[in-house]
Amino acid sequence: MYPHRITVLTTAALLVSAAVAGCGRGGDGPPDPSAPAAAGCPAVLKEAGAAVARAESTTAAWNGPTTGPAAVPGRTLVYVAQTMTNPGVAGVAQGVREAARTLGWQVRVIDGQGSPAGIQAAFGQAVTLRPSGIVIGGFDPRLTSQQVARAGAADIPLVGWHAVDSPGPSENPPLFTNITTNVEEVARISADWVIARSGGRAGTVLFTDDSIPFARHKAELIRQRLADCPGVALLASANIPIPDASLRTPQEVSSLLSRFAGRWTHSVAINDLYFADAAPALRAAGKPGTGPPFNIGAGDGDPSAFQRINARQYQSATVPEPLSQQGWQIIDEFNRAFAGSPASGYVAPVHVVTAENSGGATSWNPPGYREAYERIWRG
Repeated sequence: MYPHRITVLTTAALLVSAAVAGCGRGGDGPPDPSAPAAAGCPAVLKEAGAAVARAESTTAAWNGPTTGPAAVPGRTLVYVAQTMTNPGVAGVAQGVREAARTLGWQVRVIDGQGSPAGIQAAFGQAVTLRPSGIVIGGFDPRLTSQQVARAGAADIPLVGWHAVDSPGPSENPPLFTNITTNVEEVARISADWVIARSGGRAGTVLFTDDSIPFARHKAELIRQRLADCPGVALLASANIPIPDASLRTPQEVSSLLSRFAGRWTHSVAINDLYFADAAPALRAAGKPGTGPPFNIGAGDGDPSAFQRINARQYQSATVPEPLSQQGWQIIDEFNRAFAGSPASGYVAPVHVVTAENSGGATSWNPPGYREAYERIWRG
């Protein structure tokens, strides 16, 4: 059904071979005279190749929590979503609902529809409902400081998903915990993939949403890592708010193709959805689905991204958030809060998905997470 698949071991060997050879284009074909000059970054290239090979491994076992409080019964949650058009936000909401059902908890989702006013109204409605807990789903709590204060006054605990830059508890804003992969690791491995995939010689476009502090920070980290290899040129940074992506991305891609033509060889996006919207413009311009440009998403790993990767259509890789597992983790963290226990401190490892290692799946989650959480909750 798909082109012949090589093994992860073979992929690792190819990456290391490219590193030892220097900074040529590796498997991307003969040098393009319009592409950036040779990098001269053999040490960075070797390091990037080894990191990508580790991240592509599919043999890791569950390394999350195995102990914690038994389930507290009869709780209600409200999930305030930045926008349910963001596949990551929606995927985590689905995981929250699924895990809550196993405990008999009730979950309501209120969509902020991507605007500050909409998010504030959604959060205000959530507080008015007086739930046991509120999830901050993918937005900066500073947008809703009044609503956060009201939740605190009502003793309603808050758990964030991509609410602040770092995983774990937060004092300002006051979050019992924030759930995310480590943004430094996600940014670095996505940039490393470009460095390794290109043999240290690429013209790169970065897609981001600077209105979200988490995304802005991730994009800056990607820029910094790409700069470690002089042959990897950052041609442009396209700042497109996620709620506007479907309208603005095709136009931006057409403009980028006009400006950079064959120099644009690779792309990194802070969210996979940009490539869903880029695909029609790339197709219309006669670009093959297999690239160039070779595209990697530094989150979130929604099913449509896996489908593009598996079909080799305008996306080569993703660094997925384990969206379902993170939804289950949100429930586990609330259960710890309700039981008077500290947050678990768990952070999922980074993983790179390609057509070679996806196994045809449409999501990635650490193996064994459901069984682990259910054992904890049974007590």
